[in-house]
Amino acid sequence: MMRLRFNGLMAALALACASACSPDEQSFVTRSAALDTSAWSSAGSMASVRVDPTATLLRNGYVLVTGGSTPAVELYDPRTGRWFSLGAMATSRQRHTATLLASGRVLVVGGGASSLGAAGSEVFDPDTNTWAAAGGLDLPRSQHTATLLPNGKVLVAGGDSGAGNALATALLYDPTTNSWATTGRMSAPRVGHTATLLANGRVLVAGGRDSANGTVLASAEFYEPATGTWLPAAPLGVQRTGHTATLLLSGQVLVTGGFAGSLATATTELYDPATGTWTPKGDLPSLLVFHTATLLTSGEVLVAGGSNGGQPYLDRASLFDPSTGTWSGTAWMATRRISHTATLVPSGEVLILGGVAQAGVLNASAERYRPSSLPWRPAANLAAARMQLTATRLGTGAVLVAGGYPAGGGALASAALYNETTDSWQDTASLTTARFLHSATLLGNGRVLVTGGQRDTSTWLSASEVYAPDTGTWTPVADLGTRRARHTATLLAGSGKVLVTGGVSGTGSGSNLASAELFDPTSGTWSYTGAMAHSRSFHAAVPLSSGEVLVMGGISSDGATITATAELYNPATGSWRLTAPLATARYGHVAVPLGDGSRVLVAGGWGSDGALRSAEVYDAATNAWTPAGTLSSRNTHHDVALLSSGRVLVAGGSGSGGARVGADVYSPTP
Repeated sequence: MMRLRFNGLMAALALACASACSPDEQSFVTRSAALDTSAWSSAGSMASVRVDPTATLLRNGYVLVTGGSTPAVELYDPRTGRWFSLGAMATSRQRHTATLLASGRVLVVGGGASSLGAAGSEVFDPDTNTWAAAGGLDLPRSQHTATLLPNGKVLVAGGDSGAGNALATALLYDPTTNSWATTGRMSAPRVGHTATLLANGRVLVAGGRDSANGTVLASAEFYEPATGTWLPAAPLGVQRTGHTATLLLSGQVLVTGGFAGSLATATTELYDPATGTWTPKGDLPSLLVFHTATLLTSGEVLVAGGSNGGQPYLDRASLFDPSTGTWSGTAWMATRRISHTATLVPSGEVLILGGVAQAGVLNASAERYRPSSLPWRPAANLAAARMQLTATRLGTGAVLVAGGYPAGGGALASAALYNETTDSWQDTASLTTARFLHSATLLGNGRVLVTGGQRDTSTWLSASEVYAPDTGTWTPVADLGTRRARHTATLLAGSGKVLVTGGVSGTGSGSNLASAELFDPTSGTWSYTGAMAHSRSFHAAVPLSSGEVLVMGGISSDGATITATAELYNPATGSWRLTAPLATARYGHVAVPLGDGSRVLVAGGWGSDGALRSAEVYDAATNAWTPAGTLSSRNTHHDVALLSSGRVLVAGGSGSGGARVGADVYSPTP
């Protein structure tokens, strides 16, 4: 649906451009429509319309929204998409600042909606959802900047005094004493400027105006926290106010758009702290002021909304790629916006809210931008919530999901097939034995072996059965030698046998298993093989292109400790050897081989801090683990399957609210 909406927007844009856009803009739109698959989706509406508010990502993952011509405060939960109203601030604020402190609290300063707001500051405590006064500023301020310094203090610089005068003064807020102190003055009064904390600890202040309606500045300067003084910096190539400044992953600073004198500009430039110089970086697709610029997890910068110097305001968005130094188009917002906010949320999406669509039309809506660079995207929901299930890709390309533990308890016998082409699910025949915490393995003949598991919280199973895709039916086969659940089952290359490892055979630490056994599809029998170095359950196992089997993580021998250990099984010798441990100790996770089988994706599970969103990839060539992005939500007791496209489907599981219907698709890097 998102992709269709994006394509529709781009088609409409191309049609509009045929008569209204310049040749450069027309080329920009056509090129962007061909390359980009990003999309916008609704993020609901706030309780209040807001113009020039702030939106701050808290340590707990919520987004705190303050002001915008109102004292009302709201929280947005990116995980559920829900909005919550909180206790109001002491006063209305607009064009204020909100700074996340090292403690996790938020300092809100100034704002021009009232003299009380402009002259005051207060601190929000997310542990209690309450506000407390933070002393007083020396003067009323709005359109100032606030920067968290490495020492934990906050530098507030410049701004409008409320009487139309730009300020050169600067203050420091000390959270440990909840007090303000003056520091060095800037070389020039500034309002509508930008301030960027550099990697060396200095703050780069650039552009602005020297009075409320005065000269637009090209000058720039540094604040040196060690001495409390300001030092000259190379001037911008273009006078700017109403622009943005974004710190890139390289440590360079990208400055975009703004007013260059009385006219809007499309120019951009890059500041390099290593050389102290500014370099032009091409033009935006249009003149642009009062927009937002957000650094994405990919290192790209998303520029959205704003104005070209007049009305109507803009709904367009574009991307800057630092690796190539070029701009390209991306999906447009659903709503035109100026004086809005943009916040990167933990999923890697960007939350945009509030602003003005056109003169007199204020906005309470919010929307989320999902970059095409993100490796995960949602898939169609299962018909029924289930966890502790299995998911197996068949030779047809469909994925068989079988059994599991439903939201209401018990065990499921039902099964369903996922079609990647249509992103849909279809029911198939039920298992002969309802089960959860079992295993499922695609055999060499295209059938699926399902083994063990639990019928309920006190019954462990040795029962095994086989699914035939051509008839859609299940047939019982020989039982395991040991009753087990929370084990793994892996098809061995060459022999076509299935290796079953570990698991539990009952309650208590003594039931955690290190044993392993082999199923021979030809004879339909089981036999034991060498035991693992560590007993483990809720672990994962995958075959490598070398023919070995990688087993990792799980609950260790005491039945309680989460382990990061990993080991390799050699089918030729029936023996095990230890290998590099996971970066994160986890159990209840999933693992799947990628590409040629020399790499393995591990995702989710349960860690020392609860359910995990993290993922990592093991490279057998280097015997090392590297991060691999995050799932859309915390997840454990889910399952995974490699799709025909080379992408990975993660389905079902359990997050913070019990069994889930959600699913994710991962796109591996080459």
